[in-house]
Amino acid sequence: MSQRTATEAGLGPAAADNSAAAGPLRAARRRSPKLIKRTELTILLAPGLILFVGFIFVPIIIAAYYSFFSWGGYGPLGPSVGFKNYSFAFHDVYFIHAIEHTLILTVLSVVLQGPLSIAIALLLNRKFFGRTFLRMVIFAPYVLPPAVTGIMWNLMLQPNGFVDQVMKSLGLGGLVQEWLANASLTLWVNFVVLTWQYIGFGIVLLLAGLQGVPRELKEVTRRITLPLLAPTIRIWGFITVIGSLQIFDIVWILTGGGPGESSETIAVYMYTKGVQATDYGYASAIAVVLFAFCFVFALMYQRFALRRDMRGALTREVG
Repeated sequence: MSQRTATEAGLGPAAADNSAAAGPLRAARRRSPKLIKRTELTILLAPGLILFVGFIFVPIIIAAYYSFFSWGGYGPLGPSVGFKNYSFAFHDVYFIHAIEHTLILTVLSVVLQGPLSIAIALLLNRKFFGRTFLRMVIFAPYVLPPAVTGIMWNLMLQPNGFVDQVMKSLGLGGLVQEWLANASLTLWVNFVVLTWQYIGFGIVLLLAGLQGVPRELKEVTRRITLPLLAPTIRIWGFITVIGSLQIFDIVWILTGGGPGESSETIAVYMYTKGVQATDYGYASAIAVVLFAFCFVFALMYQRFALRRDMRGALTREVG
């Protein structure tokens, strides 16, 4: 109510002034929920943001800075070398082989583990006797720490170890090999152990995705179930690729990247150059390259997969 209207109504100038002041007060009250919401978001996001900046963003910046120096890890930084660490990396045949081995394990993980995980998930989604126990058995290896998995399989794959004895008892003694010493086999052995460790995660993730498929549609697997499961499959693929690019622990414990460099991955190569050869400036450059690979793939996933899945989710929610 304006001052003129209030005066004409017989409320007097004081009432008119109070009426004019009520507008801003109501506006302030309307803004208060937004302020509360912003405060809540700040309180909830601040701890995670601090941890992200302190343990992820800052180390990345420091590694990128160290990569421009020749530094042995102790004392002050050595002389600046510019981009020589990066140039040397991409001219080093061993680093190129490490990239090749990492990409091979990544492609194998997606191409072989993917269909196998989908098939087992579809099987375990059906009702049959012992299904719960079988689910537990398949998922159990994923719960083990990778270091425990590496040590366990290292012992089983030793000459005349558990694997050799099982194969001999099955009449397959002629196929026994030096599993951890044969340069043509070690990369495949690492892949088998990695599959044994991580395939349970993919199966459980796909089983969770299958719970969102209506029961009456589950019988039409190829035309309905798999397309509805596609967002879950893409999430699994993203996690698998990022994890495969950073493979270190199991490969290091099983073979140490050997024999020679036959099973060396990017992370193993970085460790040997940094910790063992004490060339931390060069190892920092390798870390930045590895981060760049993961970052570019994450951007591609967000651009071509995540946005489409989010649009589909919003469309289904509105509908």
